[in-house]
Amino acid sequence: MAKKVIYYVNQFFGGIGGEDTADFEPEIREGQVGPAMAANAALEDAEVTHTIICGDNFMGSNTQEALDRIEKMLEGKEMDLFIAGPAFQAGRYGVACGNVCKMVGEKFGVPTLTSMNVENPGVDMFKGYTRMMSGHNAAAQMRKDMAAMMAVANKMLRGEELGTPEEEGMFHSGRRIEKFLEYTRENTAAYRGVQMLIKKIKGEPYQTELEIPERDVVPIAEPIADLSKANIAMVTTGGIVPVDNPDRIQSASATRWGRYNVAGLDKLPNREANGYKTIHAGFDPAAADACPDVIMPIDAMRAYEKEGKIGKLHDYFYSTVGTGTTESEAARMAEEIIPYLQEDGVDAIILTST
Repeated sequence: MAKKVIYYVNQFFGGIGGEDTADFEPEIREGQVGPAMAANAALEDAEVTHTIICGDNFMGSNTQEALDRIEKMLEGKEMDLFIAGPAFQAGRYGVACGNVCKMVGEKFGVPTLTSMNVENPGVDMFKGYTRMMSGHNAAAQMRKDMAAMMAVANKMLRGEELGTPEEEGMFHSGRRIEKFLEYTRENTAAYRGVQMLIKKIKGEPYQTELEIPERDVVPIAEPIADLSKANIAMVTTGGIVPVDNPDRIQSASATRWGRYNVAGLDKLPNREANGYKTIHAGFDPAAADACPDVIMPIDAMRAYEKEGKIGKLHDYFYSTVGTGTTESEAARMAEEIIPYLQEDGVDAIILTST
């Protein structure tokens, strides 16, 4: 008897729409929708019986409610495997796939599988809770990511033992599995260790058996002794820019940033007034275009300044876009911005987002 698979997609891949429908509430449909159709065609002795669709905004803003509703949808449904994505570099979608896979694994004891790019925040958050393929950064590579994911899905459904994460193209889950090898001189830990040491001494490449993850830990800043005398700067990853976007900041996967003068402004003029807008591709821009202060709250900071809660609002704010932006690019942009802040005697930064 064919095994059964249930699939999860967001509103875009579910054919509901783009950002204007990102508040779409969870829905389950019989059969295959979007990527689930490609998955169904690639499965060898299984079928996708249902597809769950949920908007990224709804999942992000109402996570527990969304998961509770999806859990109820799945009750009584037969499933041998649950698949979500692929999410590529889309942060909200990746976190949603991770959340749903984690819930399904914990509540139903069913194996789960997803795929996302290494830069997706969902990787570090959920790779310990689900099988997770190392995917590409854009949907243009959908076929490749689906093929890799379905190869592993078929193995899981057949009950085959999976190879190492490197062999299968998956992220490490953080679990170490004991495996007994046939005894030979080459299979002893002592022999393998000495061989690695020899290669290291010779400067030759070698593969460690115990990878220690490197983490970029940022120390917590010292508290400001007196906010009433502090010069506070505003920085945003919400893409607030002048309407002509003079710095040509990208709407996703940003590599550029801008510095904009707000001296004398009590609030940001909106797009209609030829003032500021958002170029961020990860959310519906209507609210931010109508009132840029919802993301870059100059109005609130001016009020604090007048009340004496802060000493001064810095004359410039800094802006870029966070969606899809890699950690390395974000770090580079920060290193470029910091000298300006230091030169202007800024005491603290408030980082706003979406």
